[in-house]
Amino acid sequence: MPNILVTNDDGVNASGIQALAKALDAIGSVTVIAPERNWSAAGHPKTLHKPMRLSPVVWPDGRTAYACSGAPSDCVALAMLGATDVRFDLVVSGINSSYNLSSDVFYSGTVAGAMESIIHGVPALAVSLGGAESGPASQPVAEAAAASIAAEIAAEALAQALPPYTLLNINLPRLSRADLRGVQTTRLGRRVYRDVLDTRTDPSGRLYYWIGGEIPTGIPEEGTDIGAVENGYVSVTPLGIDLTSYAVLAQLDGWRFPAAGAK
Repeated sequence: MPNILVTNDDGVNASGIQALAKALDAIGSVTVIAPERNWSAAGHPKTLHKPMRLSPVVWPDGRTAYACSGAPSDCVALAMLGATDVRFDLVVSGINSSYNLSSDVFYSGTVAGAMESIIHGVPALAVSLGGAESGPASQPVAEAAAASIAAEIAAEALAQALPPYTLLNINLPRLSRADLRGVQTTRLGRRVYRDVLDTRTDPSGRLYYWIGGEIPTGIPEEGTDIGAVENGYVSVTPLGIDLTSYAVLAQLDGWRFPAAGAK
């Protein structure tokens, strides 16, 4: 059976990762290494200047998972670099408790866990479930649907062999499996953020700040991840580590750059 590493950014005891690990048991041998606390919107850190620890945690179903003192990307790095004796065939990160659509992928600890995997040459999935505003299903029902679909996509990813340095970013609206309309392959859409800077003063007179605001929305264009979930579909977006803008790269050939050694 394939060896599957499961991680997340909501923390090792989150209900989403437990549903995901249980569903993945049907297709492989599952190891869980996840952060000991919530790392939502933490991006892709790499812990280099302090030690990290793995601590066993027993879940209600009797499974032993491992809580990591680092970020989701650290969890994956530790596994890939030999903290376990397992050589992994696939990493699945999630189930996140809110969408990771469009430019969310640059902030997401869930996607960072999957991205760390493909940096090490191991294919990966990132799985995210919309919040309560995205559908009427209860959290357990929606997580069960997301977990079962993620497991089926994981099995197909293993069978088809994803290209090197590729992950699949999967987003699902909060619906039961029966109410989901199907799966669409998509590109990243255009997120609309409504962030607000909340400036306050502490008792000593020093300023401090919170970044808040409304839940992000997006432009539901056809063919995009945002358009898919807005219309009740599962969105599957392939992502890679090459962020080069090839259109601009060609334009730069006509620029007048400074000559080497010139003042």
